[in-house]
Amino acid sequence: MNAPKILVTGASGFVGEAVVFRLLLDKKFIPIAAARGATRLNGLCTVVPFELTDSKALPNLNDVQVVIHAAARVHVMNETAVDALTEFRKVNVEGTLRLARRAAESGVKRFIFISSIKVNGESTVLGKPFKANDFPAPADPYGVSKYEAEEALKQLSLDTGMEVVIIRPPLVYGPGVKANFLSMMRWLERGVPLPLGAIKNRRSLVAIGNLVDLAITCISHPAAANQTFLVSDGEDLSTTQLLRRMADALKVRAHLLPIPEAGLRLGALLLGKKAIADRLCGSLQVDIGKTCSMLNWLPPVSVDKALQRTAFQYSA
Repeated sequence: MNAPKILVTGASGFVGEAVVFRLLLDKKFIPIAAARGATRLNGLCTVVPFELTDSKALPNLNDVQVVIHAAARVHVMNETAVDALTEFRKVNVEGTLRLARRAAESGVKRFIFISSIKVNGESTVLGKPFKANDFPAPADPYGVSKYEAEEALKQLSLDTGMEVVIIRPPLVYGPGVKANFLSMMRWLERGVPLPLGAIKNRRSLVAIGNLVDLAITCISHPAAANQTFLVSDGEDLSTTQLLRRMADALKVRAHLLPIPEAGLRLGALLLGKKAIADRLCGSLQVDIGKTCSMLNWLPPVSVDKALQRTAFQYSA
């Protein structure tokens, strides 16, 4: 029997590329990488051009059994678009639905959508994590676009019978991570004193290895059909704990000043940086109980192992 063909979009990106490499390693599936630009996957598997906003650039999905859709217009800290929601919708809603319709018409059995925890909301009360079945409360254009895409996919599933699986990750980190996580590692490596030594929040993160493992599980698990899953490492950390454990992985000393949270928030407010303080001091926890019980799944990579892998690649 031929191995199932799996098309992965966003294959030149952080998540999509990791999914394809895992599929190649497992050798249980035949990955097809759909990439917008240059990719390290050339020569390792079939690579096809793909652009979410181009209706003429849809990949051939004949004989593809499953699509893992990781391509997206991602959340950015300093949005420059005049109408950000419209720009997010063009890619994350219209582009996703265009691809999904083509998938259904081509006989694709299952469509796995990498969404975002931002569909649930921006923060949680300490000790009261988001759950998969909570009422959605997206607060920014990116989160709204992901929620609208989820709803459109659910309706398409009802109309066509194609199974849809939705995965909502929080912050994803691992070897090759960029943005704020990379900045954090640079600060630690340079020994920059940080006023973050007394933060008692709790945040869920997900190592790229754990997110990819769940996506692979959802390819064929019968219980995954038409379900929404939250994912994390299964261990929530405070900002202070994350910095200390990342420093340990980098084999450097974390210079963390024990500034009380109230003082940190006040200083940030006076400097016009309230949003940054909210992210550093606020909690965002997810409950992966449904994911673990329904799929008989546990995160295979511990936080410390994932941080060590991240640090090794960063220092290489």
